[in-house]
Amino acid sequence: MENNELDFVNIPVSEDYNEESIKHLEWSEHIRTRPGMYIGKAGDGSAHDDGIYILIKEVLDNSIDEFSQGNGKEIRIDIEDNTVSIRDYGRGIPLESVIDCASKLNTGGKFDSDVFQKSVGLNGVGLKAVNATSSYFYIESFREGRSKWAEFSAGNLLNSGYHENTGQKNGTFVKYTADDKVFPSYRYNTEFVEEMIKNYSYLNTGLSLKFNGTEYKSKNGLLDLVTENLGSETLYPPIHLVGHDIELVITHGDGNGEDIASFVNGQNTTEGGTHLSAFREAVAKTIKEHLKKDFEPSDIRQSMVGAISIRVIEPIFGNQTKTKLNSKMVNEDTTVRNFIGDFVQEELDNYLHKHTETATILLKKIQESEKERKAISVIQKSTKEKVKKASLHNRKLRDCRVHYNDAKNALASESTLFITEGDSASGSITKSRNANTQAVFSLRGKPLNSYQKSNKEIYSNEELILLKAALNVDEDLDNLRYNKIVIATDADVDGMHIRLLLITFFLKFYPELIRRNHLFILQTPLFRVRNKKTTLYCYNEEEKLAAIKELGANPEITRFKGLGEISPDEFKEFIGENIRLDQVRLSQDDNIANLLEFYMGQNTIDRQNFVRENLRSDIILENV
Repeated sequence: MENNELDFVNIPVSEDYNEESIKHLEWSEHIRTRPGMYIGKAGDGSAHDDGIYILIKEVLDNSIDEFSQGNGKEIRIDIEDNTVSIRDYGRGIPLESVIDCASKLNTGGKFDSDVFQKSVGLNGVGLKAVNATSSYFYIESFREGRSKWAEFSAGNLLNSGYHENTGQKNGTFVKYTADDKVFPSYRYNTEFVEEMIKNYSYLNTGLSLKFNGTEYKSKNGLLDLVTENLGSETLYPPIHLVGHDIELVITHGDGNGEDIASFVNGQNTTEGGTHLSAFREAVAKTIKEHLKKDFEPSDIRQSMVGAISIRVIEPIFGNQTKTKLNSKMVNEDTTVRNFIGDFVQEELDNYLHKHTETATILLKKIQESEKERKAISVIQKSTKEKVKKASLHNRKLRDCRVHYNDAKNALASESTLFITEGDSASGSITKSRNANTQAVFSLRGKPLNSYQKSNKEIYSNEELILLKAALNVDEDLDNLRYNKIVIATDADVDGMHIRLLLITFFLKFYPELIRRNHLFILQTPLFRVRNKKTTLYCYNEEEKLAAIKELGANPEITRFKGLGEISPDEFKEFIGENIRLDQVRLSQDDNIANLLEFYMGQNTIDRQNFVRENLRSDIILENV
């Protein structure tokens, strides 16, 4: 039995399991003890889905729901010294219910669908989670000139009262400071917050969101989102279709893969769900039928860029953070699939009949994709035969048992693929990994620079075709086998170059995987500082100096120059619960074509100047 497998035979049985063993936690204690159940991972703010951003969303969702019901056209958001303030101008919480709405689970105004037909926060948890995980939480509701306020700490009521004749407009004000006991050493990345607020503006045309004084307001909804985020020129003007409870945008570029944003009730569903699957299916079916050609869906969707937003009565999400829609029904009578399919079939078909020039461009694009796919299939067949003969696939991939596309497996979201540099690094990771959820793909050396390479050229490269096969996303992104794709290279010049080459590969062929937050860089310690009693691992010079100070006189200091120098026993510490990952992300302002041209194109004066301006003297190597 492997070390990471449970030995059920030898699990000790307690003789003292009785009534005293049953513990009751207050609502706030339960949230603070198990924050992941309510807000996902805690995190320090370095990742977009860390808990501190989920807290902002939970408060904002309530304000957005008010706007969606026709109440209030402005929301103010401010962050100063880790304190968040949010003021909306909706109806305001009924005064006598302010404390209950902030501190009693399953209390809210959204359980009755007659009040909030298509809101995001339905379960009465969100605001309470913010309260429970904040060292200080203040809420005040303004209604008809009066207000009720309450302040809490860690969910415990400190004080409350009323204000008369406030002169304030109706609405709700929330101010809180996230507790550093729940979110250790956290800080806000304003780029993440700005991206969140921009999405809210795109999805709520006419709503003014002011973040630290800057206003975000959209006139054209999802059309603004798509046009502002395009990485290159499109083949035809984006198709913008709006109906009751549905809005979508479709266009095609000259890149690879698909780049489709999806939303439900104003919520950015980064992991997609039933609505995204239905949208992709409906677009392919409608275009195929309009052109009267039996095209493969993958050829139709190749290089497709777009977005879809729908509103659903009482949506069912995969988790509290609401990143994936599980609902199969829009309402009691209509499925998500039929709702989206019928709308796309009618409206997109009508559009293409009216805009024949767009239909002509589409036909040419699809034919080109088909031609390229067929040419690639010949190469794929030849490559697979070579791979099979040489048994290369067995040496490249050490697979895990659980995969991301195993929807029914509770561990699916934990599936991880480490892409390593060389056999020594892959050996250490392979020996120390959790074989249930962690796979390892070993590179021979530096992979092919895929910039300005065609699909045909990529499929002629055995190493990259094997990596593509491991990912399993060529036909459908929903088939992705690993939730986290982690680049694990040495922290030297060669390792950094390999990172850059791999990121280039993903940017060019699978940008959607980056936008869906699947690509990461593994942080590994640069130093080990130890004495006879304690061993500390340090990831930078500052941590090394702190470790030396903590351990006292003359500790042993070792610098790890490569992953292969770290023993499997040590490596287990760095890829387990305390794993440190840097997320590779694309912001809304990033232009992929420009990024690749600047960093991977011809050597230019601009790039040379950039390198000179960003050079630094790394004293770490000199000190060891």
